[in-house]
Amino acid sequence: MAAPICPDDDRISALLHGAVDLHCHSGPSVMPRILDHIDAAMQAEAAGFKALVTKDHYYPGMSHVQMIQRDHPELKVKLFSGVALNNAVGGVNPYAVEHCVKLGGKIVWMPTFSAANHLRDAAKKAHGAGASSFPKTATKMLESTPLTVLDANGQLLDAAKQCLDLIAAADIILAGGHLDANEIFLLFTEAKRRGVQKLMVNHPSYIVGCTDQEIRDLVAMGAYHEHSICMFIDNSRVKHWEPEDLAHLIRVAGVDRTILGSDLGLTDAPLPVEGFRTIVRHLIDLQFSEAEIRTLVSANASALLGV
Repeated sequence: MAAPICPDDDRISALLHGAVDLHCHSGPSVMPRILDHIDAAMQAEAAGFKALVTKDHYYPGMSHVQMIQRDHPELKVKLFSGVALNNAVGGVNPYAVEHCVKLGGKIVWMPTFSAANHLRDAAKKAHGAGASSFPKTATKMLESTPLTVLDANGQLLDAAKQCLDLIAAADIILAGGHLDANEIFLLFTEAKRRGVQKLMVNHPSYIVGCTDQEIRDLVAMGAYHEHSICMFIDNSRVKHWEPEDLAHLIRVAGVDRTILGSDLGLTDAPLPVEGFRTIVRHLIDLQFSEAEIRTLVSANASALLGV
């Protein structure tokens, strides 16, 4: 017999109507995934999401989402993707950014799994408590070449500047990826100078290593902070913190500069929509207003996507 629906379930469903997930790790991928892009689109559609962005660390996904929208015209949810500037696409590569723009990509993520900062963090965790939860490919791949946006003198690479010019001209989102906080400050400063309007820090408290004051300083530059739902909910192998910690981070940046993305699709964790339902329940319990919750799960991300 099905469990009865409680009033809170209906309230959560209503709050998720129009939600946007900027960080869905659906497959196919060289990393193990529990759903593919079509599954993700269908589940987001069923929950009444406004938009979904698929993210893969190894390939740009624009062609996939275009084919899904073509073959499933009944879908109201808008599907987008972008490119992560890792080794698989040539690193900090303006050609990869141009390709992303020409195919309708909405986000350029600076290096993630190939970032020198990410690789340093992974090496520290190799034998530590976080080793079992750190994401890995299904089979061993070539060793990553560490990537940074800075040259040996700590100045922004010319290739990075070219990427910024392309992002600015297309008016799409520049995401910091897994660069460290210092790199992101230098990158975003130059990005603003070159006309980039949409700045986003991915999981500032994870790998990036932002302090509360750095979060505030990045907000002062006009950046949004995207927190990964998967790191604050139970039944997720990458849970690092409690919902109360997320509430603190939201208050540090401000509701108007905070975005919640699922970062889900990985194994041993909830499905993306389930993750959103869980985090909304926590936000209700933490006394966030319905208007604040809608801003966190929909309005801020919608503004960046332009939907």
